[in-house]
Amino acid sequence: MPRPISVTIHMDALHQNLERVREAADGRDVWAVVKANAYGHGLSNAVKAFAEADGLATIDICDAAKARACGWTKRILLLEGFFEQDDIRDLEKYDIETIVHSQWMIDELKKAAPLKNVRVHIKVNSGMNRLGFIPSEVMAVRAQLEKIEGCRVIGIVTHFANAEPTYQAEGPASVRKQMMRLGKLTGLPGVCLANSAASFFHPEVGGDAIRAGVVLYGISPDKHLTSEELRIRPAMTLSARIIAVQEIASGEAVGYGSRWVAKRPSRIGVVACGYADGYPRAMPDGAPVWVEGKRAPLTGSVSMDMLEIDITDVPEADVGSVVELWGEHINVNELADLCGTIGYELLCALAPRVPVRVDDN
Repeated sequence: MPRPISVTIHMDALHQNLERVREAADGRDVWAVVKANAYGHGLSNAVKAFAEADGLATIDICDAAKARACGWTKRILLLEGFFEQDDIRDLEKYDIETIVHSQWMIDELKKAAPLKNVRVHIKVNSGMNRLGFIPSEVMAVRAQLEKIEGCRVIGIVTHFANAEPTYQAEGPASVRKQMMRLGKLTGLPGVCLANSAASFFHPEVGGDAIRAGVVLYGISPDKHLTSEELRIRPAMTLSARIIAVQEIASGEAVGYGSRWVAKRPSRIGVVACGYADGYPRAMPDGAPVWVEGKRAPLTGSVSMDMLEIDITDVPEADVGSVVELWGEHINVNELADLCGTIGYELLCALAPRVPVRVDDN
């Protein structure tokens, strides 16, 4: 039988989160972002769960083709655009809309003309300094694109670097300052400005559409606010079973490097989950898990295939007990913060060897 570890995807949570995003969108169209295998939740699951979204957004033509194969008939947007001229024919084949963020992309579209109804969104660099044209270039870019036969400009897209409410309004790339850089461009038709955080925390951003990412999967884009506070539900549960219990004396150590030393006689549960499954090796002692209705702390270094927890104060826990590593009771943002990263990374880093179960009730 397989190792006693699995990821469960809760389809009802995905459905409910989309409804909550619709509420936050306040009449704007919703692009459901499904890149990175739908943030680790499975692209086919996302296609099914987000059937009521107005479109899907991803970064890979292969994802778009798979979504079409799964029955998706609505709009699809490539958030990083195409990467070479051959991709343009796939845009036409699969009816995909694309970001255009650089002059080389315009040049490739010109070479490929005449096109068959290739729809483009102009990416604007409003201060994040990643992809996009600076605001003063946008109208000239639009004019170039509109001259290409078969190319249709839908609107503009930008991305906010710091839309969390804890970011200072006077910071170098605050939402307020990025909006100021955009200026009159925000009044153009087909504008898509807000990401997950801006959708929930900055209604003043406006626009015709939003791009919802991590909130659709039940994770807050701001580590200082919980999923419950935003009225979204985590849609992924990573769990494994205790496969052994060690009774150790005070002064004995646990795991590689012996970094955790018992300060009292302790019961140590050995859990069938390790860094090869996607649970971060950087996780420190004391990181919480959920077992038999209680929180219990991580003890010692995470191994490739196992980790250990202190179940001294959870007498009900024993071999066979199910341990939630993250999910409904253990928020992935809490864990990510403990090891110096963000919840997104943990969701996306799950290993292919972990079995996935879909809860469709």
